Amino acid sequence: MVLTDRKQKILRAVVENYIDCGEAISSKALIMQTGLSVSSATIRNELADLVRDGYLIQPHTSAGRIPSHKGYRYYIDHLCELEPVSDNVKAYIERTVFSGADAPEKILQKTAHALSKLSSVASVTTTPSGDEARVHKIRFVVTGRHTGMVVLITSNGMVKNRLFRSDFVLTPELIAMFDKVINDNFVGIPLKEITKAFLQTIASKFGELSLFMTDVLMAILDASTQAMQTVVNVSGATNLLFLQGYDLLTARNVLKFLSDSELIAKLLSDNIKGTKVYLGKESGIPELSDSCVIVTRYNIGTRSAGAIALIGPCRADYKTLIPQLEYASECASGLIGDLLEV
Repeated sequence: MVLTDRKQKILRAVVENYIDCGEAISSKALIMQTGLSVSSATIRNELADLVRDGYLIQPHTSAGRIPSHKGYRYYIDHLCELEPVSDNVKAYIERTVFSGADAPEKILQKTAHALSKLSSVASVTTTPSGDEARVHKIRFVVTGRHTGMVVLITSNGMVKNRLFRSDFVLTPELIAMFDKVINDNFVGIPLKEITKAFLQTIASKFGELSLFMTDVLMAILDASTQAMQTVVNVSGATNLLFLQGYDLLTARNVLKFLSDSELIAKLLSDNIKGTKVYLGKESGIPELSDSCVIVTRYNIGTRSAGAIALIGPCRADYKTLIPQLEYASECASGLIGDLLEV
C-alpha cells in the first residue's frame, strides 16, 4: 500500500520523533514538525487512518501515537534518508578494524567491536560458510627442531593453524619440500573433500616421502575440519541491558539468542544482496519479536562471504546505523582481501 504524501510526512515525523526521544507525539507537535498547513483536526484524522491501517499505535485514549512494526517497515523501505558517515566515525572504524589486520577472524572481531561501541547495541559477525570453500594456500612455520605449524588459508578467507611434530629435524630443505608437495596436491581442493580417505590416497602418491608427512597430513585434516565451521563473534551484548527501548524480559530474550551461535549463524546465512532489516517476527526467531536485525555481507574479492549485523530495539536510528554498518563492511572486505591477496 502506498501512502499519500501527507500521510508519509506524518508517519516519518512520528517514527523519527519516537526514535529520537521515545515518546508519543501529539497532533499539535506534528504540525510544527512537518510544516503542514492543515488544522489539528486534519492531522488527527490522518493519524486515525494510520492507526486503523496498522502503521501507528495509540498506547491509550488521548495519547499521542507511536510506530508499529508495520510503520517501521514502511519508514525503512520508503522514507528513511540515510546520513553520510562522518569523517571522525570513518577514522574510528578504520583505526579499529585495521588493528586486527594480521588475521581475517581478528578483523571481523574488531569490526564487531567498533560497531557495538558506535551503536550502543549488539554487533555480530560470522565467518563464511565452508561448504563451498577450497584450499587457497598452505604455509609452514618452523616452531622448533622437531615441531612446526601448518597454516591453512581458504578461498573464503579463513586462516587456521595446527601444530605438528616430526621425527625428523625440520630443516629449511625439508620445509621447502613440504611446501611444494603439499601445495601441488592441495591447492584448489574443496575442504569437504579433505577426509582420511583422501589423505590416504595422497600419501600413497608420495611413496617414501609419506614417512615425513603423516603428522603434517593430520594437521591439515584438523585445520580443514575447523575451517568448515562458521565462527560467530558477538560484541556489545551487555549494551542491551541499558537500552531504553528494552525492558528486562526483552533484553534477556535477546541475550539468550546471542548465546546460541548455531541459531545466529542460521539467521545470518541468507545470501542477501545489499543490506536487509528484519523487524520483530520477520526474523522467525521468537526471542527477537521486539527487536530489529540490520545485516549486510562483506566480500572477499568478488565473492560474497560472511555477515555483519547489528541487533537492538526496533526503535533504532536506522539512518545512522545502516551507513555505519555498510562502511565497516567495506573496510573489513578490503582488508581481508588485501591480506589474502585476492
